[in-house]
Amino acid sequence: MKITSFSIIFVMIFFPIFRIASMHLDDQDEALRLSGRYNAILKEAVRDAGYVLNDTAEQDYQPGYGSKKFFRANKERAVDTFYRSLALNFGAEDDPVALGALAGYIPAIAVIDYDGYFIYATESFVDSSGQTRLKAVWSPKKPYAYSDAEGNTIQFTLDSFVKSYDKETATWIQGFREEIASRTTIKLLQNAETFENVRRRAIVNAVQDDLAYAINRHNQYATRYGIDYVFTLPQVSKEDWDNGIDDIGIAVFLQGIPVGDRSYNNYAFGSGRLVRSKTVYGAVDPVSGIRYYSREPAELPAGIEETFESEKEAASSGYFPIRRSES
Repeated sequence: MKITSFSIIFVMIFFPIFRIASMHLDDQDEALRLSGRYNAILKEAVRDAGYVLNDTAEQDYQPGYGSKKFFRANKERAVDTFYRSLALNFGAEDDPVALGALAGYIPAIAVIDYDGYFIYATESFVDSSGQTRLKAVWSPKKPYAYSDAEGNTIQFTLDSFVKSYDKETATWIQGFREEIASRTTIKLLQNAETFENVRRRAIVNAVQDDLAYAINRHNQYATRYGIDYVFTLPQVSKEDWDNGIDDIGIAVFLQGIPVGDRSYNNYAFGSGRLVRSKTVYGAVDPVSGIRYYSREPAELPAGIEETFESEKEAASSGYFPIRRSES
């Protein structure tokens, strides 16, 4: 067989393979580009929502009770702000149909309040005409409740303030743990370190379990939005949970949007704390392709790709500190 025949056979066999591989690489590049853009949009929208969480006009809901963390989360305004920011960045602010479709990719939102939490998720209901409708609604406020082996009940908050029922004395007592420990037989309140570990674990487990339920339940409604995706609670890092329950805040999950040959799946936490560090910005150098971060957008080589709460978060996402030119 002539060499030209071998060449033709080689091309016929391997060209489709090379072509498929090239298409897959293109899909990967597109997925990476879109994922970076969606990350930036999601974080910005959640950050905007966090800014207004503690914006309440009722004096009784201002910080009090000796705690810097006592706020009543303005959950309705926070979610409204989130969707406004999301719609603006997705170019859907004047398109209610597109915004409604986008909402189908948000299976659940959690608002972390001082002494309990809310879940905002889709539910079905029958309207006055007998038609089944879908609408996102708020769950009742759920306390951070805990019961020990002795039958004592404790309701936690985002700090050491508790409401507890002492089964042995059949009495309710409330106050900061360090102030009421000597007035109760509840063992958990006697040790600060144990109390803090149990408090954090109880809060995270409660919120996480309800989010998992709401996100899984969203699968019943996703097909009505035209979404072919199985929604599940993603793996949330311990660091994100720890930061998420330090103050009142909001957690949003965005899943199922097609990006290249895969689906986008991410989450973001926004804090309602009053004191915030300056935002860290990330951008990609169009020449080298290297990712850089800085707290000064003007120092970056191109348009902002993502935003972060800290340099550590930017570095963990593959960004490097920008080298400042010496004058």
